[in-house]
Amino acid sequence: MASEIRDLSLWESGKRKIEWVKGNMPLLNGIEEEFVKTKPFQGLKVTLSIHLEAKTAYLCKVLAAGGAQMYVTGSNPLSTQDDVAAALVKDGLNVYAWHDCTPEEYHRHLSKVLEVGPNVIIDDGGDLVHMLHTEYPHLIPGVIGGCEETTTGIMRLMAMDKEGALKFPMMLVNNAKCKYLFDNRYGTGQSVWNGINRATNLIVAGKSVVVAGYGWCGKGVAMRAKGLGASVIVTEVDPVKAIEAVMDGFKVMSMDQAAPLGDIFVTVTGCSDVIVDRHFNMMKDGAICCNAGHFDCEVDVATLKKMAVESRLARENIMGYKLEGGQWVYIIAEGRLVNLASGDGHPAEIMDMSFAIQALSAKYVVEHFSQSKGTSGEMAFEIPEEIDSMVAMRKLNSWGYCIDTLTEAQKGYLGL
Repeated sequence: MASEIRDLSLWESGKRKIEWVKGNMPLLNGIEEEFVKTKPFQGLKVTLSIHLEAKTAYLCKVLAAGGAQMYVTGSNPLSTQDDVAAALVKDGLNVYAWHDCTPEEYHRHLSKVLEVGPNVIIDDGGDLVHMLHTEYPHLIPGVIGGCEETTTGIMRLMAMDKEGALKFPMMLVNNAKCKYLFDNRYGTGQSVWNGINRATNLIVAGKSVVVAGYGWCGKGVAMRAKGLGASVIVTEVDPVKAIEAVMDGFKVMSMDQAAPLGDIFVTVTGCSDVIVDRHFNMMKDGAICCNAGHFDCEVDVATLKKMAVESRLARENIMGYKLEGGQWVYIIAEGRLVNLASGDGHPAEIMDMSFAIQALSAKYVVEHFSQSKGTSGEMAFEIPEEIDSMVAMRKLNSWGYCIDTLTEAQKGYLGL
């Protein structure tokens, strides 16, 4: 089955990007060396849907080095980099993705990587798993299991699992400490502002930044905004997280209160309708909105378009909408993931940890789950502590750090 990409001739640019991140991902380097020898995925089809840029491409190459037949697509219409997709095809992987695909094309590309009958699923946001259960249930018996990358995807998985609808085991990669403590906080924190700054070319210092949601991603975005000199407001629905934000030194208020005050708004909730029509009407002239949650439903861009009396392309990847009150409200990247739709995503060193968890979790799936499993019972599994600890130790070692170990007496004192 032929790949579907924009332009194979772009492959050299994509190869350079992949080689650059490979040089900064020592954990995956080591795992690739192990996989070349052990071939844990020999004879298996691995279907992957993650934001298709250089770091994801290197993960795909590592899995392929382990014997996997790779079928790759993106997880967001605006995050695929066409030169990276071309480089993977040049290396013999099967890729179905291109930048700025239509909803119909996005669905077709997801279908292409599922129609092959995958044995292992690596998902980002839950679209692959959802489609398998709703459109391709006849392929479920061939699925050994899979891994989910994101908070949003895990929310969808847990809802399915609670209803008894999840028919094969899924590893909750985002719940691993070496994922959410670093990828979600430091990775999102840096990459979101990389994307905003690239898109706007405006200073952050002195501005009022409204961060909607104070989970691990929101904490990272707020922390980096503060470091850039912004005055930060946090909005929340969880009183405990709101207290955390207050004690971390941020103002906390409702979105109705924050809407007239913000210069830049960043949604990081994983929910829908966070910024809606009444908020747009209250915003100051020149307010900028963007989203760092998985789906493009946190900022109600569709309603804003209907409200606008005038619209214009203000700058590449920024649309401006003039409201009846005369103020202009700007949206970055159509309300899609700003760090990927306006940037290159998380730093390579951060994704080294996350994708090390992914690769080792996929190996765990193959080693511990049989194809007969997945017909009943709990199907959502936490990442084993030994995988988390292994990744953490390898990361420290790659930096040249060492830590203490417990003596037998200390273990006895702690009851270990």
